[in-house]
Amino acid sequence: MEILLSQLFNGLSGGSILLLAALGLALTFGQMGVINMAHGEFIMAGAYTAYVVQGVLGDAGLSLLVSLPAAFVVGGLLGLALEALLLRRMYHRPLDTLLVTFGVSLVLQQLARDVFGTAGVDVAAPGWLSGPVEVLGFAFPKTRLFILAIAVAAVVVLSVLLAFTPLGRRIRATVQNRALAETSGISTRRTDRTTFFVGSGLAGVAGVALTLMGSISANLGTAYIVDAFLVVVVGGIGQIKGAVIAAFVLGVAQSWIEYSTTASIAKVVVLALIVVFLQVRPQGIFVVRTRSLA
Repeated sequence: MEILLSQLFNGLSGGSILLLAALGLALTFGQMGVINMAHGEFIMAGAYTAYVVQGVLGDAGLSLLVSLPAAFVVGGLLGLALEALLLRRMYHRPLDTLLVTFGVSLVLQQLARDVFGTAGVDVAAPGWLSGPVEVLGFAFPKTRLFILAIAVAAVVVLSVLLAFTPLGRRIRATVQNRALAETSGISTRRTDRTTFFVGSGLAGVAGVALTLMGSISANLGTAYIVDAFLVVVVGGIGQIKGAVIAAFVLGVAQSWIEYSTTASIAKVVVLALIVVFLQVRPQGIFVVRTRSLA
């Protein structure tokens, strides 16, 4: 029983990290079809934002709370700049966006090395996140529970945004039929920019959460970008609920396989399972129902 709960918690914890990394990607990839390889560097920028904020404020608890909205803004502005300067010229050209954003990711990594150095840096966790929480005799690390809470909060806020706000209705209309949305008076151009800001901002929040897991460096984002894309593809393009299910299923599967083997073998087995799943259901767990005639 102890092993079962321990591995289940580890899987949910790993899934929450995957979800935070993939949530913004699901939003932007689903709406605009842009393969944004620089999404991982927006995560890295969010992590370094937490490092800078803590250097300025000093207090670990206050800096963590300030870092979350600050990293959202930093990530969002980076995404907005990328969309305005490069990507808006490349819609409907997914391979071009892949190459361009990959180049941007390399530039951002080198910029981070020039500014913060090549060695990893640490962001101190606040005292109220140190140690475990004991429930029914089982100890759960507070940092992992905090990351899980951030992931749940991000999903709830994003779901409310999409379901009940004018912006959410514009995003859903654009995803379902861009041409009809434009005919109805919706500025899809402005909607794209706003969506990219929100999606990239979520990557910044993920970066802050990852500072609680260990040191950060310029390569932080590359460790998560592939897994984030896998979550988006398995969940179904543009499907938030699909991304949630996929992230936690993959996290739990990785944890259980890793328990009896190694981390490397677990990654290979999970990737093989994803390939088999996509052979059976290439559209992912959920599919967007559109009114397009195409």
